[in-house]
Amino acid sequence: MSTQSFAGLGVSKPVVKALADRGIETPFPVQQQVIEDVLAGDDVLVQSPTGSGKTLAFGVPLVDLIEADSRRPSALILAPTRELASQIVDEMESIARSRALSIAAVYGGVGIQAQAKRAARAHIVVACPGRLEDLLQRKAFTLDHVHHLVLDEADRMLDMGFKPSVDRIVKKTPRDRQTLFFSATLEGAAGKLAADYTCQARTHVTRPKPEHVGKIEHRFIHLSHQDKVETLLDELENSERGRTLVFVRTKHGADRLVKKLSKRSGIRAAAMHGNKSQNQRQRALADFEDGRIDTLVATDVAARGIDVAEVTHVIHYDVPEDQDTFVHRSGRTARAGADGVGISFVLAEQHNDMRKIAKSLGLSLEYEQSGAPVSIHSETRTGGHGGGNRSGGGGRPGGGRSGGHRQGGGSRPGGKKRSGGSDSNRDTRGEAGRSGSRKSQTGGQDGNRNGGNGRRRKQGKGKANAGLRQG
Repeated sequence: MSTQSFAGLGVSKPVVKALADRGIETPFPVQQQVIEDVLAGDDVLVQSPTGSGKTLAFGVPLVDLIEADSRRPSALILAPTRELASQIVDEMESIARSRALSIAAVYGGVGIQAQAKRAARAHIVVACPGRLEDLLQRKAFTLDHVHHLVLDEADRMLDMGFKPSVDRIVKKTPRDRQTLFFSATLEGAAGKLAADYTCQARTHVTRPKPEHVGKIEHRFIHLSHQDKVETLLDELENSERGRTLVFVRTKHGADRLVKKLSKRSGIRAAAMHGNKSQNQRQRALADFEDGRIDTLVATDVAARGIDVAEVTHVIHYDVPEDQDTFVHRSGRTARAGADGVGISFVLAEQHNDMRKIAKSLGLSLEYEQSGAPVSIHSETRTGGHGGGNRSGGGGRPGGGRSGGHRQGGGSRPGGKKRSGGSDSNRDTRGEAGRSGSRKSQTGGQDGNRNGGNGRRRKQGKGKANAGLRQG
């Protein structure tokens, strides 16, 4: 594309200067594609992964389209999670100030009255659907003057069951509004929603360049439920790991796991999930980014909308519900061209579901090399199947490397639709035993280490060329 500067795209001098003050001078591809269309007043449909620069793709022209004396709120940005809403505000605040505009976030977990007052005075409101509907029902403000509507990560809002709320909100905005629709996919339900909300939209699809996509080494570890904590400790004590995200299914499971990890010296862990207050969640994320903690145990609320650099490992402590969740969890590592490691713990009854996910993403070889499901009776055996003696409790599952697939940040293969939010209340079940002998655990403790007792089967350690890039 010939245009290589924000000024050349038609961005105003105050905004160009505000970007330059932050060291942002050259537009990313998605920004080059989208900004001119938005400034021209067109609706746009944009398929682009998180981390591609899409926030500024809609934020920069939005700021230029709104005047300081416009009736408020003039623009509404809908986002699926508090984290994403907060990040959008942080990203846009300085450029909004450059044109004397105000911006406010609307999400749950904070005082509703003070939030309502800030939102009513703001030119731009960035909101999660649930809390926004609460404020609208309280008549804190109206959407009568919203002439610019942005739906960010629209597919995620569908996954989280927000479609009815989003439909009601959109109906409260003027019909002649400008609509900007951003999604990781423009197919299926997301594509239908895009068609319903937009008019004669310009469509842009942005995928990361191959050289900017890191490689993820995917490993699958078959184990019993009672071995999960001990195996996780082995992985976290790996001296080669950096920041590590550990994904679990439930909020209470995250808290329990952090308590167990915190008993082991050298592991600094915190939990992040929907039951935490906004301040607690922001503090946990800040500590993770600053290195005060090296392990963040999170429910799937953290799978999108969180952009933390230098995450070297993603561990699926609880198997994801579907393929999309696996992709977005894994996409927290191997960012900005760096490589990463994705590790999945698989119980016996989860074998078929995990095998299907692996196959759909071109990871069948890595999965097959990981071995067979653990037998429910294997806890009492004296022999291992896969070799690899463990003496002293310090060994890590290992094995051969093999090629995999590379996936860019474009259209995702479809997964089954989820509802009820990202913090599933479905507990991971299973008491399957582990191949290879280990001393049985007693007393209900997950993972008390009895160093050197038994053998651990080494797991397949396929090096996937899969750059499941940041969502």
